[in-house]
Amino acid sequence: MKDRQGRTDNSRRTGRTPKTYPRITHPLVRDSRDAPFRRATWDEALDRAAAGFRRTREAHGPDSFAMLSCARATNEMNYVAQKFTRVVMGTNNVDSCNRTCHAPSVAGLSAAFGSGGGTSSYGEVEDTDVIVMWGSNARFAHPIFFQHVLKGIRNGARMFAVDPRRTSTAEWSDRWLGLNVGTDIALAHAIGREIIESGLHNKTFIERATSGFEDYVKLVEPWTLSLAEKVTGVPAEAIRELAHVYATAERAQLCWTLGITEHHNGTDNVRALINLSLLTGHVGRYGSGVQPLRGQNNVQGGGDMGAIPNRLPGFQDILDDGHRQKFETAWDTVIQPSYGMTLTQMFEAMEEGTLHAVYCIGENPAQSEADSEQALRRLAALDHLVVQDIFLTKTAELADVVLPATASWAETDGTTTNSERRVQRVRAALTPPGEARDDIDILCDLAARFGHEWKFADSEAVWDELRSLSPDHWGMTYDRLEEHHGLQWPCPDDDKLPSSYLHARLWETDPAKRGRRAPFGLVEHDPPVDLTDENYPLRLTTGRRLDSYNTGVQSGSFASPLRRGEYIELCPEDAVAYGVEVGEEVRVASRRGTVTAPVWVDPGLRPGLAFMTFHFPDEVDTNQLTIEANCPIAGTAEFKASAIRIEKVA
Repeated sequence: MKDRQGRTDNSRRTGRTPKTYPRITHPLVRDSRDAPFRRATWDEALDRAAAGFRRTREAHGPDSFAMLSCARATNEMNYVAQKFTRVVMGTNNVDSCNRTCHAPSVAGLSAAFGSGGGTSSYGEVEDTDVIVMWGSNARFAHPIFFQHVLKGIRNGARMFAVDPRRTSTAEWSDRWLGLNVGTDIALAHAIGREIIESGLHNKTFIERATSGFEDYVKLVEPWTLSLAEKVTGVPAEAIRELAHVYATAERAQLCWTLGITEHHNGTDNVRALINLSLLTGHVGRYGSGVQPLRGQNNVQGGGDMGAIPNRLPGFQDILDDGHRQKFETAWDTVIQPSYGMTLTQMFEAMEEGTLHAVYCIGENPAQSEADSEQALRRLAALDHLVVQDIFLTKTAELADVVLPATASWAETDGTTTNSERRVQRVRAALTPPGEARDDIDILCDLAARFGHEWKFADSEAVWDELRSLSPDHWGMTYDRLEEHHGLQWPCPDDDKLPSSYLHARLWETDPAKRGRRAPFGLVEHDPPVDLTDENYPLRLTTGRRLDSYNTGVQSGSFASPLRRGEYIELCPEDAVAYGVEVGEEVRVASRRGTVTAPVWVDPGLRPGLAFMTFHFPDEVDTNQLTIEANCPIAGTAEFKASAIRIEKVA
């Protein structure tokens, strides 16, 4: 039997019974930490939730509280969640799964261009000459976007896939550059050096719109094609080809996902890729740009709405007095003039005993965090944990109070924002089950218990408050979003349509119109933290598959012909070397934990490289193996590079 790429489909059902996560239909509380859940009324559950938060704040101060907001919920919910954190609880400790995946993209793009969004639109990929998919199996992880890529290929675009694995995406490319895990900066520097040495860099654009070029030239000078081949494993000829094709193209798109960001130096990886766009002028024009692809429906929107610790809604810096005072006036409150804790820092604070209460909406960090056993222990030790969700997740099972929400995409009303910064309407089509309530109503009822009367008639009222405070969203009324089937930010005018791409200002001849220069990022190659050795000789990288979704709460709880369960993928050579066959159980160990999984043989892997996902943590908890080595700028963990060993199960 062949799979869709023409390979032998050597999958085997694991035979393990999937855990079923029930839909939460009524509030749940515990009478003590060791007691089982019991059904409660909404008033009792909200009273208990509020009482726990109040006790924590009075005993330990506002920064002993943290909010985990939801990248799958609406913009409106995320706006109210961060407002609750800052106004009701008095802290900036709010974050979401954006930290787990694309925080380095936001940090890198902001450092280069002053804005944390991708610079291009999906449609531009259909109308470009070169597409570079770097660290992204978009065909599996972003199948809707990949349809635009396929149209671009059909329209004549050349595609290069840069990835340690020969993925389903790479099968569609003109050239696959199979690099060693964690050598992205080395490869980017070699491409940059080759472009400069060949005189293919855009001298006019560099002089007019960038800064730091001379320092960048010195930085990449050592990275000859031969040195890069030794470090990255990519043939020198392939590096040269990509450099020349990318630099000489009239239009080029450079796209990336978690293969770039989920490293201990994820922000540096992003800066290294952005450098290539600055070197060639492939940014700020139609058809040319840099594009991080988001993995959930509203990762971009969560950050846009201020559900991050360092920015107010509209990506307005919380340290800026003018920005802060605007929100203080609108909200009638005082906002701390300091950055809050990132998701990573929250878990460190749990370990240190300085974070005591967490309000978790629609996230499952007990199973999505690196070194998940440690994350589970830290969450269980909290004084007060409130979870608001649609399923009784592993995180919810640890909670003191569970609140049933209507975060399901078909049960809620509002907007979401995708990877191309497009804000789109979503509408409730189904009646929520049981006593489940709208997230915004829950937050407002909880705020009322602290004396804050927020009377939002509907999601549009929330959106209008957000628009009044965020210049990027001012021109996006619900009526206009309906009329134009979504609009992209920035949209400051209510009578003009926004541009489909960002940073056209960089091409202005007038310096006053051009504004701030885009600096080259002076970043160094830094190999993975978790080194392989004779005890842990294999490199494990992790990612997504097409047939499953995140921690499997939604996609893993039902019988499906697509559902294969978790397994460890090895190349044919390693399978022979270890004497294991397809479907055979092996013990997989890292320096942090051990799991057992069946084997799948994948010819798209190279010797020494293994692949797993985090989709089935109740059967095979892959994140027990991953390392909590975090990017110091963005706080994202190095999910993509763990050292492991395998042995047959006796």
